[in-house]
Amino acid sequence: MAYVLLIVGFVLLIKGADFFVDGSSNIARLLRVPPILIGLTIVAFGTSSPEVTVSIIASLQGTADVSMGNVIGSNIFNITLVVGVAAVLFPIKVENETIRKEIPFTLLASVTLLILMNDKVLQGLNLNTISRSDGLVFLLFLSVFMFYVIEVALKSRENGSEVTAVQDVKWGKNITITILGLLGIVLGGQMVVENGKDIAYSWGMSEALVGLTIIAIGTSLPELVTSITAALKKESEIALGNIVGSNIFNILFVLGTSAVISPLEVSGKITIDILIMIAITVLLLAFSRTNFRISKREGLVLVIGYIVYTVYIIVRN
Repeated sequence: MAYVLLIVGFVLLIKGADFFVDGSSNIARLLRVPPILIGLTIVAFGTSSPEVTVSIIASLQGTADVSMGNVIGSNIFNITLVVGVAAVLFPIKVENETIRKEIPFTLLASVTLLILMNDKVLQGLNLNTISRSDGLVFLLFLSVFMFYVIEVALKSRENGSEVTAVQDVKWGKNITITILGLLGIVLGGQMVVENGKDIAYSWGMSEALVGLTIIAIGTSLPELVTSITAALKKESEIALGNIVGSNIFNILFVLGTSAVISPLEVSGKITIDILIMIAITVLLLAFSRTNFRISKREGLVLVIGYIVYTVYIIVRN
C-alpha cells in the first residue's frame, strides 16, 4: 500500500506543480510582469516546489537526512540525467550568461553548503548541522541571485521585450488553479515523505538513501519532463538555464527555509554526495565551455555518470 500511496503522492506533486505554474504565470501576466521574470521566478519556484514541500515537511518531522538527501539527490539527478538525456536527444546550446554567471553561482552555493555543514571538521563539534543562522546565510545568497534575476528581466524589458498579451485570461479561474496546485503540492509532499520513509525502513534503507534516490527522482520529474519536451522541440537551450536555476533554488531556498524552520542534523555520509555534486557541476561548466554547447557524447557521459553514482550509493548503504 505504501508504494501505491507514494506514486499517488508523486502524481499530486507533479500535477500540483503544473497547476501552480500555469495559474501563477497567468496571474503574473494579468499583472503585466515581463515574461522573462515569470520564467526565472515563478516557473523556477513551481518546478522546485516539490523539493521545497518534501524538505520542509521532512525537516519538521525531524528527518533531516530525507531533506538533505532530497536536495542533493535532485541536484545530481538534474545535472547528470536530465541535462544528459536532453543533450543526447538534441545537443544543448549554452548561453554566455549561463557559463559566466549562473553555473558559477550554482558552484558557489554548493561550496557554501559544504563549508556551512562541516561543523565537525571546521569547529570541532560533535555533530554536523545546518543551523538557523546557516539557513539565513542561504536566504541572503538567494536574495543576491534574485537581484541578478530582476536585473536581467529589467534589461530584457529595456531591450524591447513585450509583456505577453492577456486575452481570455481570467482572474477567478487562475486563482483557483493556483490554490488547487498548492494544495496538491502540500498533500503530495506529505504522502511522499511518509510513505518514502516506510519503504526505506521496510527495505533496510537509510533515510539519506531514500532521499537521494526515490524521493529525489520523484521530486525532479517536473524538470525531467520539461527538459525532454524542450529537447524534442529542439529548444534544448531552455533546458539548461531552467536546470541551473532550479539547482540554485534547491540549495539556497529549500535548505535555507528548512533550516530556518528547524535546524538540520546532517549525516557524515552526505559530505561525499556534496563533493560529487560539486564535481559534476565543475564538469557541467567544462562541457558548457566547449563551443557553447553540450554535445550528444557529453550528454551520454552525464547519463552514465548518474548510473554509476546510483550503483555507488546503493552499494554504500
